Amino acid sequence: MCIFCKIVEGEIHSNKVLENDDFLAFHDINPSAPIHVLVIPKKHVENFHSVDGQTMAKMTPFIQEVAEKLGIDKSGYRVVTNNGKDGGQEVFHLHFHILGGGKLKWHHYHDDPTKAI
Repeated sequence: MCIFCKIVEGEIHSNKVLENDDFLAFHDINPSAPIHVLVIPKKHVENFHSVDGQTMAKMTPFIQEVAEKLGIDKSGYRVVTNNGKDGGQEVFHLHFHILGGGKLKWHHYHDDPTKAI
């Protein structure tokens, strides 16, 4: 069972922001922004490439509700998902990062900026 499934099951504590029957939002334990929340489906889905459209259709308004609850819906926020090892995915359970709470910079996300991608 992956770490996010253990969080869903209550085996590992999380600082919850919002929850419904299908999704859970909780604060990241290693934040990259003043506000850094993870949104996951409660049902295990390995990554973005594996998710079905019906789940995403339900997840979109959930993410919007999380942004509203955090008070960043008007000022702006970033939604990011990493897909697969080369995409930077570390936990292989679909999750979206909601980043906000200030002006966000955009850094390069490649180990070797001289290498063409």
